[in-house]
Amino acid sequence: MPALNMLVVADPAGRYLNLLSTLGDAITYEVTKETARAEEIAPSADIILTGVGASPAVVKAAIDKASKLQWLHSLSAGVDHLMGTRLRETDIPVTNAKGAYSPSLGEYCIATMLYFAKDLRRMMHSQAQGKWDVFDVEMLEGKTLGILGYGDIGKAAAKRAKAFGMKIIALRRRPQKSEGDEIADEIWGMDRKLELMAASDYLLLAMPATPDTKGIVAETELRAMKSTGVIINLGRGNAIDERALIKALEERWIRGAALDVFEVEPLPDGHVFYSMDNILVSAHTADHTSTWLEDSTQIFLDNFRRFTSGQPLQNLVDKGVGY
Repeated sequence: MPALNMLVVADPAGRYLNLLSTLGDAITYEVTKETARAEEIAPSADIILTGVGASPAVVKAAIDKASKLQWLHSLSAGVDHLMGTRLRETDIPVTNAKGAYSPSLGEYCIATMLYFAKDLRRMMHSQAQGKWDVFDVEMLEGKTLGILGYGDIGKAAAKRAKAFGMKIIALRRRPQKSEGDEIADEIWGMDRKLELMAASDYLLLAMPATPDTKGIVAETELRAMKSTGVIINLGRGNAIDERALIKALEERWIRGAALDVFEVEPLPDGHVFYSMDNILVSAHTADHTSTWLEDSTQIFLDNFRRFTSGQPLQNLVDKGVGY
């Protein structure tokens, strides 16, 4: 069997790309983040691997020129940037890094809930001021974690929250896919979204970016939350109407928010989120462990072995729904 050709659309400086050397003689590949070079290589590419450090425009340009493409793998879990390309209308399989980042995001969800429950901002401020500040803290035990989007990330958070004695209510578009789930206490359909908002002490958004999820939490949903409620977004920034969220935080409809994703990234200098005292901001880094890209690349390597041996690929994207 002749060697396969692969185009890797990424910044060539990425350390994680060293793992591709383990593929040996089974494939030849080149890494680029430049549009012109990607378009030059793409017509001979059997496989496209999308990594980190190249713009979606370069990826699209490569896909448009990849006339013999057999498979595309994304090292990110989100594939919304691919759904606007010709791939959606083809039978070419698309796979992603689903599962690579879920454990770290599950831990981050716990960290954000503890941040608010223990009022760590107040503790740190008092320490900086040299102030002996005695106040009551809260327990996570007995509180309800609502999860909007019960995929890998939602389940990872639920598993860890369950260990704290929290009640778990999950909402998903197809509740039947969670039949037999042993983590969530209840799994509801999307028709009960406002009921979930009202029931949750902490509400986790862990959804992919699709037309259906854009603005899924807006003013109506935020007003339905408890005044003590906290919203956590680890999915996609456009799932929340940020103008409505700013109003909710400023007027204290809810207790607070923890955001790792935003409508515009990087978050612009001087954005109001940076100065608000009831929000925790992280720069889309909640899953950036020391090996996050190596872990993702390993999923590709495992799938490559499946691809070359004729086995079914793992983490196939359902292009009909966009994830």
